[in-house]
Amino acid sequence: MTAVGIDAIEIWTGKLMLDLPNTFAPVKGDDPEKYTKGLGLYASSFPDTYEDIVTMGANAAKQLMDRHDLKPADIGRIDVATESAFDHSKPVSTYIAGCLEQVYEGDFRHANKGERKFACVAGTQSIDDAYNWIQAGRNRGRAALVIATDTALYARGDPGEATQGAGAVAMLIDEDPSVVELSTEQGYGSMDETDFLKPNQQFPSVDGKRSMQVYLARMREALEDFESVAWDTHPDDFAYIPFHTPFPGMVRKAGLLGFRHMIRDTEIEDELEGEIGRQPREPDFETREDYEAAIRDHMDDLKRTDQYRAWYDATIEPTLELSSTVGNWYTGSVHIARVSALRHGAETGADLVGSKLLVGSYGSGAQAEIHAETVQDGWKDEIEGLNIDEQLDARYDLSWGEYELVHDVHEYDKETDIDVEEFTPPSEEFVFTGWGRMNERRYEYVE
Repeated sequence: MTAVGIDAIEIWTGKLMLDLPNTFAPVKGDDPEKYTKGLGLYASSFPDTYEDIVTMGANAAKQLMDRHDLKPADIGRIDVATESAFDHSKPVSTYIAGCLEQVYEGDFRHANKGERKFACVAGTQSIDDAYNWIQAGRNRGRAALVIATDTALYARGDPGEATQGAGAVAMLIDEDPSVVELSTEQGYGSMDETDFLKPNQQFPSVDGKRSMQVYLARMREALEDFESVAWDTHPDDFAYIPFHTPFPGMVRKAGLLGFRHMIRDTEIEDELEGEIGRQPREPDFETREDYEAAIRDHMDDLKRTDQYRAWYDATIEPTLELSSTVGNWYTGSVHIARVSALRHGAETGADLVGSKLLVGSYGSGAQAEIHAETVQDGWKDEIEGLNIDEQLDARYDLSWGEYELVHDVHEYDKETDIDVEEFTPPSEEFVFTGWGRMNERRYEYVE
């Protein structure tokens, strides 16, 4: 079977920044460590007044196309994953294609365009669609452009407010990929859940405690399903394990759960038996409640072991670096985690060619997907070509009052007419310019 996977990646972060320990925490009257140590977050990215999901997605896509000397005729499919869409009919992909056609010769007239929605897992689902389209032989030698773009806003005062973020990840899916090859095996865990949803509203309704439980339950089911068609996973199988990262603190729990699952009946569990005992087995308990209590106690002990700490520091922690400085990008979150991991590999001189990643995607509502990826020869050149550090350094640091204004600007349903000057000058990028005759959003490229 032809190797298919991610051939190129680009990132565009919102051009504004909210400092959580130094700006957010003092206004909330909180200890800064509530955010830095508890949530694992230091800053959130926000879109400037002329930015939105279209501009961020189009700018990421343009950077990708420019860096790889692509033209519209090279792209046969444009899929946009978002849970921040502003139109119930016209897909964001058409807006982005229209932006790109302003700056390239040719057009995307014969490219299939769509929009995917399943909360944060939609970006991975779009990659799956592109993979299947290519493997089916329907691509005619062309690649697919997958863009995950979101502005993750919460109502002011909501418990999730600190996890906000905005940005886009553009990925080229093609044969003989340069970055990672996707496994044919996938695992799923899916249930009808109401942990996080937006019923005809911009800001989410969230049951925080339940959302964590659902996330972990679906991830466990997806891993078990993956193993049923792939292999019994082991902690040593993977160089990195990027998870969907609404905030790094959530991934700490997922990482511990995954480690416990993978070491069961292995030499690692044998090594730990003298220190913390073997994992509880449900048949040994009279009630489910007793078993779950024993599991919680065991995991408290497990996370303190040297074996777990060493594995977590090497395999999970590197995936969280970018998320800790940009916040939650919804559909782009797990793809930021992948980039963060590969950046760590490049910075530390790791030889990752042939190594595997285990990618855990999740979307509320709810579904988790797990698949493996094999790192390819061109991964280091691609990652070192990113300009994400320059983007992060150039972000405008918002005061609290400025943050409130920006939040108001990006509230779709706010009735008051808000006129806020831009905080950063646009340059060589797409910008939002206003509304057209049918209330459509309009865009142009600024030199």
